[in-house]
Amino acid sequence: MTEQTRPAHRPATQVDSGAPDPRPLGRIPVQNIKPQVDGGALPIKSVVHEPVEVVATVFREGHDAVSATVVVTDPDGAATHVPMTCTNPGLDRWEATIVADRTGLWSYRVEGWSDPYGTWSHDAPIKVAAEVDTELMLKEGALLLERAAAELELSSTDRDAIAAAATALQANETPSQRLAAGLGDDVQRILANSPLRDLVSPSDVYGWVVERERALTGAWYEFFPRSEGATFDEKTQTWTSGTLRTAMDRLPAIADMGFDVVYLTPIHPIGDTNKKGKNNSLETEPGDPGSPYAIGSADGGYEAIHPELGTWDDFDAFREEAERLGMEVALDLALNCSPDHPWVTSHPEWFTTRADGTIAYAENPPKKYQDIYPLNFDNDPEGLYAAIRADLEVWFSHGVRIIRVDNPHTKPTEFWQWLIADVEESHQGVIWLAEAFTRPAMMHTLGKIGFQQSYTYYAWRNEATELREYCEELAGDASYYMRPSFWPTTHDILTPFMQFGGPTAWKMRAALAATLVPTYGIYSGYELMENVARPGAEEQIDNEKYEFKDRKWADYAPGGAKAGESLAGYLTRLNAIRHTHPALDWMRNLRFHEVDDPTMLCFSKRRVLDDGSEDVIIVVAGCEPHSVRQSWIHLDLAELGLGHDENFVAHDLITDATWHWGAHNYVELGVGAEPVHIIHVRRF
Repeated sequence: MTEQTRPAHRPATQVDSGAPDPRPLGRIPVQNIKPQVDGGALPIKSVVHEPVEVVATVFREGHDAVSATVVVTDPDGAATHVPMTCTNPGLDRWEATIVADRTGLWSYRVEGWSDPYGTWSHDAPIKVAAEVDTELMLKEGALLLERAAAELELSSTDRDAIAAAATALQANETPSQRLAAGLGDDVQRILANSPLRDLVSPSDVYGWVVERERALTGAWYEFFPRSEGATFDEKTQTWTSGTLRTAMDRLPAIADMGFDVVYLTPIHPIGDTNKKGKNNSLETEPGDPGSPYAIGSADGGYEAIHPELGTWDDFDAFREEAERLGMEVALDLALNCSPDHPWVTSHPEWFTTRADGTIAYAENPPKKYQDIYPLNFDNDPEGLYAAIRADLEVWFSHGVRIIRVDNPHTKPTEFWQWLIADVEESHQGVIWLAEAFTRPAMMHTLGKIGFQQSYTYYAWRNEATELREYCEELAGDASYYMRPSFWPTTHDILTPFMQFGGPTAWKMRAALAATLVPTYGIYSGYELMENVARPGAEEQIDNEKYEFKDRKWADYAPGGAKAGESLAGYLTRLNAIRHTHPALDWMRNLRFHEVDDPTMLCFSKRRVLDDGSEDVIIVVAGCEPHSVRQSWIHLDLAELGLGHDENFVAHDLITDATWHWGAHNYVELGVGAEPVHIIHVRRF
């Protein structure tokens, strides 16, 4: 395609201030481009087939027509031009949707350009109708089409059609007939697909990282391998640890519930010095296993497996069985060293020495972790970086492709940026989840520099208004760099809402986590609604970090003595809904609807599928677990792809009930009723 491009000219500067010259604006200004991260310094993110909405302000002086294009460059360097549409002429707002069909490093830019055919096709009908410069306008149209036939890369059929229209503009016919030839449907279609573009003015180029779908969507199940298969001897009052082999026995039940990722807390050797006892006590009893986050002993560090859990063959067998069942294994990377970690002796410079000569242990006042020495990344960053990377390579060589990072906000962001990029060079598709319950700036920055997913404040966002506000933030600009993972509880978090909300709260929070965002997770024991807190802390009594737990799963299985007390069936239903309805796989399609009762939440997700059909889900959830609530909900039918007065069949995917719904509907949720409706929208 031949295009007329104007070189950009820099304005003369009077004084060299040392600052760079302003970026040239370009002949056709292109401004306010979204999405972008930190002005384009860092790439945006999406996964394969996830749409990216590109928006820009494009305008020019005068009245000539202007247009815009998104130029997408794939990992091989091939460029594709995607036309943009002006959605608000008064504000010169242009939009287009771009989608990547494979992983890799892509890029995009926006080009503004003058549209000579658009200018002529607007002006010519007005002037011909008014009999002003009629012959001149028709002549100019003919010359424009002749140029298009000569310069544009067209099929022979399209070139002949353009040439024929140019000839017709100069034929011995009435002006209106000649004009009609220049404005014919075929001509407009051809020049819309392959336009003449003058004064092309490109924006900066923006990076775009496209990742595999698990980076955005998945259901995680966390457990401690040592507890699975652990046994207690009543006679000796001692425990025998479970192993990776006994933990394999739990995998079919997890897979049957529909989880996609099995996340293991650390499985490395645990130190003996300052080992913690039950409930984080400094007093230990014989057989106390200690915290798996106090990593390192004579048996090794991050590169080793705790001898009681098994061998590398056992780990490989565990991972292979998980994959056979359709799940990936996520490993916990906790860069915490016990006082017995080999690095304490071999590299004391990798730790912080206090004024009295002792090595500083970890603290998060008032919490103290005497069994953990935090790493110091400033004394020998090159050596420490290399050592961590080498230990991680052991796990990658054994097939691990998902890493959950413990407390990444306590390590330098530049370290994570380097590490994630370095791993990606040799192990494409590794997913990193940031466990960073910290200040927003740090959480957002971790997402920007490479973490594919992030824990969030979800556990503490319990009211409808704050949940809506938070999720609208996550689904907005932040969604292009920080993907949320919602966890109602973790092994360290048990909020008052979960302590006192009863089964209604546990259902409610799981359903909201599973539908508000594409990735959610639960900690083992969620099925049993373990809700007793340790006094003075928002965590369970008898925290599994410091002891074994035998949950006696057989009692809660179908046919077991306590089968009716388990939420396993409810979680299975939630995951089945997620797997069946791809609208729930995305984040940026989240839309909220109005509810009269301020303790209720209503939202929808809509997705157009490859075959042109639509998957539309509505969720109506109570956020108050102690009563029955009634309310009217008011749906924005346009957001559901429906007409303004159209009715539809509302199929509740939890109960299998169906109702006839329209824009305004009555609901009842809470104790004694279902706390959440998950509605599939079906047309009559």
